[in-house]
Amino acid sequence: MSTPQRSANISPGIFWALLSPIGRMGRLPYWMCFAFMWVVIGIAIRLWWMSLTELPTPETVTVNIFVSSNPLLPFLLLVLNWFELALVIKRLQDIGQSGFLALLIFVPVVNLLVVLVLGCIPGQAEANRHGPLPNSYWRRS
Repeated sequence: MSTPQRSANISPGIFWALLSPIGRMGRLPYWMCFAFMWVVIGIAIRLWWMSLTELPTPETVTVNIFVSSNPLLPFLLLVLNWFELALVIKRLQDIGQSGFLALLIFVPVVNLLVVLVLGCIPGQAEANRHGPLPNSYWRRS
């Protein structure tokens, strides 16, 4: 069995950060990626709000009205959920935990707590089974 090593020809970038659940991610890139996602969500909500002909009240806003206003919103939300899952998995691996704990993001109130707590816990300074350093991943030669 070959020992894992860091690939010299691939450096993690934005696509790795948002799409791949493999590797480790430090706190700063984690928060930067979440800030990007929150800006995208804010833009989508702003566009939805501007497309309304009359101002809704909290009682009149339903999921059907929100989704029917733009058929691409469910796909955007699905993509953003994948981004969140990939970020949380990498952050869990950075602190030495299993990525399966990332399934907690699908529990409504626990989701926010998991995101906030993972953003505050420092990662392991030494190599672990998920990568040599934060913001890295193992590659087999």
